[in-house]
Amino acid sequence: MPLHVIGAGLGRTGTLSLKLALEQLGLGPCYHMMEVRSAPERLEHWNRLAAGEKVDWEEVFAGFRSTVDWPACNYWRELMARYPDAKVILSLRDPESWWRSTQSTIFSDHVQDGAPPSIRRILKDVVDEDLHDRDACVAAFERHNASVRAGVPAEKLLVFDAKQGWGPLCAFLGVPVPDAPFPSVNTTDEFRKMVGIDAG
Repeated sequence: MPLHVIGAGLGRTGTLSLKLALEQLGLGPCYHMMEVRSAPERLEHWNRLAAGEKVDWEEVFAGFRSTVDWPACNYWRELMARYPDAKVILSLRDPESWWRSTQSTIFSDHVQDGAPPSIRRILKDVVDEDLHDRDACVAAFERHNASVRAGVPAEKLLVFDAKQGWGPLCAFLGVPVPDAPFPSVNTTDEFRKMVGIDAG
């Protein structure tokens, strides 16, 4: 099953909401970091990639029609080459808001201490070594987004903020707008509760 949608946006840019939206639009299942957390055998693919080895993308995404979030967003170029008919969505949010969210969630010491080495390596391939350096992280975020904008043909790219809702997404994908609210999930507090971080 080929991928129809490649999510190039980094984690904490509304990727879980986007995953649920794509699935609601018939473009699921959608691969997300949650799939790695729920099925640890999938981690082996990312271990191999982090070690510089090649993988069979058909094997990685067997049964999936779309992907968003880390770890796959690091490999948007390779996925575009493998799935040339896929469309690319760059999910975004305000850089300062993104930075604050990462510090309370995916870049927190609690999460990083429990993350597999390959996943930590994949994050740091984009964001450099110090995940708590605000200027370095924001610069890396903006550099990643700029590279996607420059590297994806305009007709295949949607730059998307989840606050925009269904309209731009459905128009880009050529599907009807659902008669339901756009998904809004995985707030900072929800994430911290999920991974066992004291909300206080």
